[in-house]
Amino acid sequence: MRVFGGLGESWRSWGSLLGGSTAGSECAGLADQVAIMVIAVVTAVLVMLVSAKPIGDFVERHPTLKMLALSFLLLIGTTLVADGLGFHFPKGYVYFAMAFSVFVEMLNMRLRKVSAPEVAGG
Repeated sequence: MRVFGGLGESWRSWGSLLGGSTAGSECAGLADQVAIMVIAVVTAVLVMLVSAKPIGDFVERHPTLKMLALSFLLLIGTTLVADGLGFHFPKGYVYFAMAFSVFVEMLNMRLRKVSAPEVAGG
């Protein structure tokens, strides 16, 4: 008795409906070799583990970046939902808006650093 009987056929049919290939290995990823995918995932996890603390410390020092990051998540989520509903627009608009926001925030951070009031020593 097979518990997952026909699961592979079901996956292949969904893959062909979504415009993918009907071959099982090509539906799962972009690389034909599993070793390349495993190395890519392990490398990505290691990079995230190493960079999590420095990035977290930087964001803690600059709380406005938290709001900027949350607004980026909202923007990306809205874009994905709109794209799923059939409202397609060039991704360059989204990327430009995000880059412009980061640019303005960097200017604000520099301005705050330059114009920070000196603490009066008693």
